[in-house]
Amino acid sequence: MLLRVAIALFSLGFILLLSASGRDGRDLLGKVPRMTVERVPLDARDPGRTRVGALTYLGGIRLKSPDRAFGGFSSMRIKGDRFTLLSDGGTFIRFRMGADWTPRELAFGDLPAGPGTGWLKSDRDSESMTSDPATGRTWVGFERYNAIWRYDEGLTRAERSVEPAAMRDWSVNGGPESMVRLADGRFVVIGETSRPKGSRVGREALLFPGDPTAPGAEPIRFVYMPPDERYDPSDAVQLPDGRLIVLNRRFAVPSLFTVRLTLVDPKEFRAGAVVRGTEIAALAAPLIHDNYEALAITREGDDTILWIASDDNQQFWEWSLLLKFRIEFGKR
Repeated sequence: MLLRVAIALFSLGFILLLSASGRDGRDLLGKVPRMTVERVPLDARDPGRTRVGALTYLGGIRLKSPDRAFGGFSSMRIKGDRFTLLSDGGTFIRFRMGADWTPRELAFGDLPAGPGTGWLKSDRDSESMTSDPATGRTWVGFERYNAIWRYDEGLTRAERSVEPAAMRDWSVNGGPESMVRLADGRFVVIGETSRPKGSRVGREALLFPGDPTAPGAEPIRFVYMPPDERYDPSDAVQLPDGRLIVLNRRFAVPSLFTVRLTLVDPKEFRAGAVVRGTEIAALAAPLIHDNYEALAITREGDDTILWIASDDNQQFWEWSLLLKFRIEFGKR
């Protein structure tokens, strides 16, 4: 365990150094997609365990590929049995998967446009993604430039982009990590580490009245309070009942990564409001834990399903995980 922690600290320091410089090159996925998966338990010491907080574990897989650009998944979109996982380097994978946990029709892709030239990883630092279920249009939040770009459903064409004035002072490495298109067409964007001016607590958050890339889209500002200031919000998703689940992540020794999921109500999102969530679950040792950064919601009959994916930072000691949970509250 101590060796793993030492390796993790060294690797994390190296990652942060490259990220801070913004000069690390961007690898592209190969033309021949390859991926294997292996099933993973919620608790390796107790394979029969399925319950964690308000969630019931339904299964999960580790995604692996010999492709050097594979991994780094920071956001995802699920429509029916079609999965799209977007990395923080502007690459993405697509596949179909049913109850047998066997991916089919695997495809690799790359965002066709974005901030910068695309030669550097910082040019495509895509950290968040949300879509309109009716049109398929997809919005991607980019750190470094603190920008939002809109693409077509297939992520084959960029349609519009904006660098909102309200995000201009956000950290270059802690910007729009969470973005949700609400069912009523409004958009919520939460900064990962960007705090309100003059404050050491809370995170900057914005509520746009509609498409943030539309001309004249002016958001209101509010503050999201993570469950603990040591945790940073890394994604959010809307439930069928309208509330949001926010994924809050922390890196610390010796447990490495821990996650706390909180439930917040958009009714509280008003100009100047300070919004605190209610914790519903935590993923920490001895449960399977990693650098979780992506959430998605699906429905199976009357059940609401929460999917969680992790960013392996393309490090051997981290994994690309895709986990499935049934939410045990608010059934409709």
